[in-house]
Amino acid sequence: MAQLKSWVKAARLRTLPLSLSGIIVGSSLAAAKNAFDPLIFFLALLTTTGFQIISNFANDYGDGVKGTDNDDRVGPSRAIQSGEISPDQMKEGIKITTIITFIVALALIFVSFGTDNILYMLIFIILGISSIAAAVKYTVGKNAYGYSGFGDLFVFLFFGLLSVCGSYFLFVKSLDYAIFLPAFSIGCLSVGVLNLNNMRDRESDAKSGKRTLVVKIGEEFAKYYHYYLLGASFLFAILYTTLRFSSPYQFLFLLAYVPIFSHLMRVYKNQDPKLLDPELKKLAISTFLFALLFGLGVVL
Repeated sequence: MAQLKSWVKAARLRTLPLSLSGIIVGSSLAAAKNAFDPLIFFLALLTTTGFQIISNFANDYGDGVKGTDNDDRVGPSRAIQSGEISPDQMKEGIKITTIITFIVALALIFVSFGTDNILYMLIFIILGISSIAAAVKYTVGKNAYGYSGFGDLFVFLFFGLLSVCGSYFLFVKSLDYAIFLPAFSIGCLSVGVLNLNNMRDRESDAKSGKRTLVVKIGEEFAKYYHYYLLGASFLFAILYTTLRFSSPYQFLFLLAYVPIFSHLMRVYKNQDPKLLDPELKKLAISTFLFALLFGLGVVL
């Protein structure tokens, strides 16, 4: 069995703050409705962490066995690429993580709905299975959607809409149309992280046949797309705050856009894809900061 540090590396812990951002926003919106439950929050964080680790393992496996992770790749070496974990070991890791995550997800659903809302339970079980399938199918298999340019759509749906609105529903048991606006913000920021990753890897992805959206539209339009994503996230958050204004604290999230707009300037000036790698962590942490400040603002 590969060493523990190799599995920790393969789990890519630096991606976890991004995956937790939607849960924090959805839970904070529920807390503002006096519907917060710490156990549901804890289980939701564990569940989304599991989904993210499954996705990271599957990404490592899919890109590794297809040869996409090679010497041309700009980012840090992956576990299979470096030989630290074999493909068979990674497959077992995916299976074990999937089983554990599904059990935690079932516990989350039961704690939230009990046995009184069977329909809701079934809907969220289906959503949980869909989340696992989406995490795996990003790069695994002949029809991996990450290889045909649909990664952005799935990230927006699962990291944005499902994460924020789904976690909110677990607490409140209903939906408010306005919460889709901060869900759009988180979705756009999350897609921004993916787009940045794909801009960094554009040349190596093109060589290996990975047709991400960036490969399809080219470097210049990928930059414009990046500006629109982060700008839209800002506008959606402003619109929600305007519609649901009750306190100046709700504008705390603006502080998160200081590093985000600084990041945009670096992308605008960038001429070397290698220099985009450190920006990935910065944008992911800025998204997490946005979630914390937005959540704090709505509950104060």
